[in-house]
Amino acid sequence: MSRTVYVNGEYLPEEEAKVSVFDRGFLFADGVYEVTSVLGGKLIDFGGHAKRLARSLSELEMDAPVTEEELLEIHRQLVSRNDIDDGLIYLQITRGAADRDFHYPADTAPTIVLFTQSKPGLADNPAAKAGIKVISVEDQRWGRRDIKTVQLLYPSMCKMAAKKAGADDAWLVEEGKVTEGTSNNAYIVKDGKIITRELSHDILHGITRAAVLRFAQEAQMVVEERAFTIDEAKDADEAFVTSASAFVMPVVEIDGAVLGDGKPGAVATRLREIYLDESRKTAI
Repeated sequence: MSRTVYVNGEYLPEEEAKVSVFDRGFLFADGVYEVTSVLGGKLIDFGGHAKRLARSLSELEMDAPVTEEELLEIHRQLVSRNDIDDGLIYLQITRGAADRDFHYPADTAPTIVLFTQSKPGLADNPAAKAGIKVISVEDQRWGRRDIKTVQLLYPSMCKMAAKKAGADDAWLVEEGKVTEGTSNNAYIVKDGKIITRELSHDILHGITRAAVLRFAQEAQMVVEERAFTIDEAKDADEAFVTSASAFVMPVVEIDGAVLGDGKPGAVATRLREIYLDESRKTAI
């Protein structure tokens, strides 16, 4: 059955959805995106994603094609029209279509595209019970990782490298310190303390990250925001990652070094439970 997608003000069957070959997202990766999870037919952390989207657009001096209220209605329409119970909504905004030139066009209307992905049982991912394995790779991305751009070639290459190595994902390392995962924020736990890199241009300001750290502090868990090394990670009691689609995902192995007893740790497991419970309460 064909999905209904949203393109520049229209709801269309996916087979009819088209974007210009001159779109700057296609030619220059000149665009930003967000992914919002849907659980039980409701949107998780929509407000946070909308706020970060506005920041990304502002940092790139791009116009917003719709208001936050209009964006919410589009999300709800796509959930309804595609009968999404559990899944994801992908949103992409580019600077628009213009003849190829490195200079930004002054009067081009942005391109906006949204589509859904049905993921039944999204919150019951078996990987959360087993934990995932990661490898470390050199971080070779551009410096403004705080802007959620569509420049995802290098993260894709790193995910493929992890797959070839028999792992599930990769952690990116710069000047000896872990920045983040390929599509998630990274954490270690040592002596009950949660350690994750501080916010800066070096990492994405994760919406799930913000919620999880808030819940951790409310649960009287100790949080330290600082960079850590791969050696520290290998010596940690446990580790995990957070993202909009994986929520809180335990890590049980880093570069072949097994953490703890090789099973998801108590902190990550509890944070996943808290996050899912609290997020469902505030979903819209």
